[in-house]
Amino acid sequence: MLKTCKLIPQGQGLAAALLKRAATIEADWDLRQKSRFEAADSQGRRIGVFLARGTVLRGGDVLVAEDGSLIRVIAALQKVLRITACAQHGSAFDLTRAAYHLGNRHVPIELQSDHLKIEPDHVLADLLRAMHLTVNEVLEAFEPENGAYASGGHAHADAHAPSHKPVIAIQAAASAHVHGPHCKHDHEH
Repeated sequence: MLKTCKLIPQGQGLAAALLKRAATIEADWDLRQKSRFEAADSQGRRIGVFLARGTVLRGGDVLVAEDGSLIRVIAALQKVLRITACAQHGSAFDLTRAAYHLGNRHVPIELQSDHLKIEPDHVLADLLRAMHLTVNEVLEAFEPENGAYASGGHAHADAHAPSHKPVIAIQAAASAHVHGPHCKHDHEH
C-alpha cells in the first residue's frame, strides 16, 4: 500500500500539467471527512491516507504519496437534498432562513447563491417544505461549509469561474406546485 500524509489544498502552486497527469481518488463526503482511510486510485493502486486529525479533504485537493506521486481528490457524486426558494413567490431570504434553522440543528450544509444542499433526511425535507421551499433529491458532489471553528482558515471560490460539478436528477420535480401538507396560500397554476 502506498501511503500519503501530505496535503496540498486545491493543488495550490502546482502546474496544471502535473495536476492533469495526477492519479485521482473519488470519494464521497463521508470518506473525505476522515483523516485516515484506505482507497484505490485511478491507477488501481491501494492508497493509505494518513492526515492530521480533523483534516477534511475537498474536491480539488492534492495528496502527495511517499514516492512523490500526486493524487488529486475528486468529490464523488452522492445523494443530496437540493433546496431552492419557491420560483413563484419565494426569495433568496427564504434560503437564509432555512440555513439558519439547519445550522441550529448542526446539519452540514453546502451554501450556494441560489440553493442549499444537505444530506438526505426526510424529517428535514418535510420541515423545509413546510417553510415553502422546494426540495429535490439529486446526485451531486457535496462540499459543506467547514464552520466557524474549523481549522485551516477559509477559502473563497472564484465567483466568475464556471461550475464543473455534474448534476444528475434522481427525482424529477413534480409538475404540481406543492410545498407540504400545510401549505396555506393560493396558487394560480
